[in-house]
Amino acid sequence: MDRGVAIRVYRALARRYPESLEDTETPPDPFHVLISTILSAQTTDRQVDEIAPALFSRFPDPAALARAPVDEVEGIIHSTGFFHAKARNIIAASATLEREFGGKVPRTMEQLLTLPGVGRKTANIVLAHAFGLHEGIAVDTHVRRIARRIGLSDRTDPSRIEQDLTALYPRDLWGSINSLFITHGRTLCTARNPRCPECPVRKWCRYVRSLKEGDSGSPPAAG
Repeated sequence: MDRGVAIRVYRALARRYPESLEDTETPPDPFHVLISTILSAQTTDRQVDEIAPALFSRFPDPAALARAPVDEVEGIIHSTGFFHAKARNIIAASATLEREFGGKVPRTMEQLLTLPGVGRKTANIVLAHAFGLHEGIAVDTHVRRIARRIGLSDRTDPSRIEQDLTALYPRDLWGSINSLFITHGRTLCTARNPRCPECPVRKWCRYVRSLKEGDSGSPPAAG
């Protein structure tokens, strides 16, 4: 897909979901953003939101979480799934923050990637949401699905999809791509039974064309 069409896709989604582009009045706590993003892997934001108040009430900062008993943390975050690994990661990440960064969440991609449980997706989300910095585009399951369905990328690996998206979109849009695509993926372009007739980008979408043409070689619905 050329950049002109990609920009039209962005503008159509921005008109459909203006709330996704709104800035929060109060900047979020970078530590809370980091831990919540690690916990969000393979689960829903709603599940993380349900346990976050209890977790941060009990362990409000890196110093507290670094010293937390792993079994207590596992009990709090159990509903998010993969709680053994997640508990180890958030405790270890907190200890690294205390030991290496003076208890502060770092503001660079390179430093964030040294934290246990943090990959490029998590680092991109933390940089964008906590600091307003855009070093790339966070590719989660929604972004991956939307990019492949529309035809913005043919790749399957998130890092390669990120490369394709950053090549198509100017840097000043990188921060809002993730929010727009997530909202679209939750609202209309769901993994199962996407609501294509209501989609604001259907005229540019490869998946919609494949349905009309009966193209068996099109990307799978879950993308």
